Amino acid sequence: QVHVVESGGGLVQAGGSLRLSCVVSGSIFNMNVMRWYRQAPGKQRDLVAEITRGGSTNYADSVKGRFTISRDNAKDTVYLQMNSLKPEDTAVYYCNVVASWNTGYWGQGTQVTVSS
Repeated sequence: QVHVVESGGGLVQAGGSLRLSCVVSGSIFNMNVMRWYRQAPGKQRDLVAEITRGGSTNYADSVKGRFTISRDNAKDTVYLQMNSLKPEDTAVYYCNVVASWNTGYWGQGTQVTVSS
């Protein structure tokens, strides 16, 4: 059984920074790809960033140059460093991992609120 737990959300002023963490039980070595999504009220859940087992990364255009996804294999953790935050970044952020056996797992989400 794989469990995914996000943390690090909170309230921050525009221009500030937050670092989200996603701890994956069962070792991220088993994960083909790890992603951060976000969902604002009344909107669909959108992909923010992803990192593959090999370390390749991909970002939504809206966060390029501001957000950085990374992984720490020793801690089974994926991070999302968010800088220069904007009010439009306000959303619930979800971690999603896809295991080598092609099953996806979601965390419960962490709220990020950016005040203007």
